[in-house]
Amino acid sequence: MTSLPPCPKCSSAYVYEDGASYVCPECGHEWPQVEAAEEAKVVKDAVGNLLQDGDTVTVIKDLKLKGSSLVVKVGTKVRNIRLVDGDHDIDCKVDGIGQMGLKSEFVKKA
Repeated sequence: MTSLPPCPKCSSAYVYEDGASYVCPECGHEWPQVEAAEEAKVVKDAVGNLLQDGDTVTVIKDLKLKGSSLVVKVGTKVRNIRLVDGDHDIDCKVDGIGQMGLKSEFVKKA
């Protein structure tokens, strides 16, 4: 069983969940389960530039594709990236190869 956090106002232990919020029945205080700062994931490229959806990036290392003889060459420009959660930070479509996932550590913002 997951332990719920105490109320930040009155420190009551009788907190319960109500949808996406926590509610304290003693003082009536409500607060979100996920803080706004935790929701926004920050993705940076190999040199520290902040990446956003729709950016254009350049590949900085030859990337071999698993299960294929194809290689994404250094200098390949990838347009209109989409940031996602998971092991690979970027979903994109590479010309001549197709849809794939890239790690942000192997690209730089163009």
